[in-house]
Amino acid sequence: MKWSELKKMKTTALIERGDDGSFGIFTPDLDSTIVGEGKTVAEAKEDFVNSVNEVSAYFDGTGNQSLKDIEFEYKFDVASFLQYYSNILSLAGLERLTGINQGQLSHYVTGRRKPSAKTVEKIEKSLHNFAAEIGQIQFV
Repeated sequence: MKWSELKKMKTTALIERGDDGSFGIFTPDLDSTIVGEGKTVAEAKEDFVNSVNEVSAYFDGTGNQSLKDIEFEYKFDVASFLQYYSNILSLAGLERLTGINQGQLSHYVTGRRKPSAKTVEKIEKSLHNFAAEIGQIQFV
């Protein structure tokens, strides 16, 4: 996608875990990639925002398209999501939630296997349903 097509649009900022355990964010849909890196997802997002601001400043100075009106949607690949939230969501809990056995989930975390599009959709839908359920909890 070209910069000129992005005014008031959304585009993906993909979060991936590196082999060294760090995280990177990049824009797979743009003709020029913007990246952010860090030891944590928060650090990578901060670096990504800095990169967006630097690119925006460059384009503002040239009179070309600015990135200020672009909304970036942060998305994880499955392996990176499972690894990032592994200290909160156990594979046993995810198995109960999604119906996908722990061994298979473990293969996704390690990168030995990649989930099919149908499996990715199943995991995402299960997590969204769980989040909606949790969002309605009220304590007395």
